[in-house]
Amino acid sequence: MSSTTDPDSAPHVELTPAAAELLRKLRDAHGPLMFHQSGGCCDGSAPMCYPAGEFRTGDSDVLLASLAVEGVEEPVTFWMSRSQHEVWSHTRLIIDVVAGRGSGFSLEAPEGVRFLTRSRLVGT
Repeated sequence: MSSTTDPDSAPHVELTPAAAELLRKLRDAHGPLMFHQSGGCCDGSAPMCYPAGEFRTGDSDVLLASLAVEGVEEPVTFWMSRSQHEVWSHTRLIIDVVAGRGSGFSLEAPEGVRFLTRSRLVGT
């Protein structure tokens, strides 16, 4: 369900079935999507989902994955701030959905759920 752009330098990113289902719903409502995970505190460290291109990425961001989601035409890109990538570089990122509304601008907020990143060390 996912692929990384460079498996040697980027952590693997995958989606739970619940996250994939929510992405299909959000895609239908908002068009092509992207994620950005920053290194902020609280909800700033949660993966934020935006319409593709709405969040401006730059030299301080790394494209970790282009996620293939069944039922979604185009890949959902997953970006992370370069400083966070250095911290998370040895982990597998698992994007999940939990009940409760986050306080960010992520597209899922009105749905009463929020995306959450779980992680485990690569190779485990």
